[in-house]
Amino acid sequence: MEIIQFVLQLLKDPLTALTQFITDNGTLTYGLLFLIVFAETGLVVMPLLPGDSLLFAIGVLAAPATGGKIDITFVIPLLIGAALLGDNVNYFVGKYLSDFVKSKDKILFLKREHIVKTEEFYEKNGGQTVIMARFVPIVRTVAPFVAGAGSMKYGKYITFCVIGAIVWVTSITLLGYFLGNNEWVKHNFEKVVLGIVGISVLPMVIGFVKSQFSKK
Repeated sequence: MEIIQFVLQLLKDPLTALTQFITDNGTLTYGLLFLIVFAETGLVVMPLLPGDSLLFAIGVLAAPATGGKIDITFVIPLLIGAALLGDNVNYFVGKYLSDFVKSKDKILFLKREHIVKTEEFYEKNGGQTVIMARFVPIVRTVAPFVAGAGSMKYGKYITFCVIGAIVWVTSITLLGYFLGNNEWVKHNFEKVVLGIVGISVLPMVIGFVKSQFSKK
């Protein structure tokens, strides 16, 4: 029950949840952060775990103004590694289940047509799609699985996967780190998180609108 409450709190207010966890568990926090990022990127059934908001909160807690509760020089490489490990697990699970996935009309929330459309999107936009997908919640969880289940070769995938993981973790964590000194940010963290989520899903919204207009 406590775990469920913690996860709900983490989704609602990652800054408060992490602050309390650090107080209660100290350095075990790094293990928790690794597991969350790994699960969000590596387990296709866990797309709703916090990603962008979590990284931003980590940056805020690492800032000197908030007491430097997290070591920024340690946590960024750690979470890049977690994201890469998660992506690779997700990719190879998709590859292993490729024939099975394509033989079904729907698996969990994934429809066969989603995989087909994603493959077409990969072919049209190239490997940069892997980087773009990293910044879109839910899509970053599904994209590696679809890449594996589809026709994208691992050599091509891993190159863009590494770039995407480095840019995603570093940029959002450092954004929180440097904005952690801002009083408005500290007192309006939920609004900032909503803004980050909004910006993250903007590419997906634009893509959807374009696709609707292209049909007309």
